[in-house]
Amino acid sequence: MFTNLCNDIFNDSIVKYHVCDDVDTEIQNPYPVKSIEYYLFLKNWIDAVQWHLEDIIRNPAINPAEALKLKRRIDKSNQERTDLVELIDSYFLDRYKDVETQTDATINTESPAWAIDRLSILALKIYHMRQEVDRKDASAEHTAQCSRKLTVLLEQQKDLSAAIDTLLDDIAGGRKYMKLYKQMKMYNDPSLNPVLYGKN
Repeated sequence: MFTNLCNDIFNDSIVKYHVCDDVDTEIQNPYPVKSIEYYLFLKNWIDAVQWHLEDIIRNPAINPAEALKLKRRIDKSNQERTDLVELIDSYFLDRYKDVETQTDATINTESPAWAIDRLSILALKIYHMRQEVDRKDASAEHTAQCSRKLTVLLEQQKDLSAAIDTLLDDIAGGRKYMKLYKQMKMYNDPSLNPVLYGKN
């Protein structure tokens, strides 16, 4: 199952990130460049860094100038994340390019890579919720509440993994087909954002 590979790589990335637990840690991607494993590891690493940037920027005592720098870094990270998701979808388009689509085939609500994007974020949620469950300074009520949430997240991971694998099986069997729609984010594009192109 493809999601077994995804979840193993995401967990590996998360553990490696938290060795230093620093948003400026240089990525150590162990997979061959341009392989699907390489892209999955990179995807989750970007998500892990952004997770912690989002934590840092919510510090109520943060210096406003530093917060602005972080906001721009998060915007850049979001664009990198989007570009990488589209690249992973390109992998699937190529992988299934020779499949003969059935006449009654349907399109899914989201592409495989955008579902895998959610799976990557879910792996991070599970890791950090497990940290909360294991916190020694937390109240029994906090631990119990986080334990219940962790159970739900693990069930969600199982369901989402099964749904992704089913989608890939359906695409491989011609029962579903996929299209790659570029996100066309407007706020990062100097020709599309009125603030950037100087509209009054």
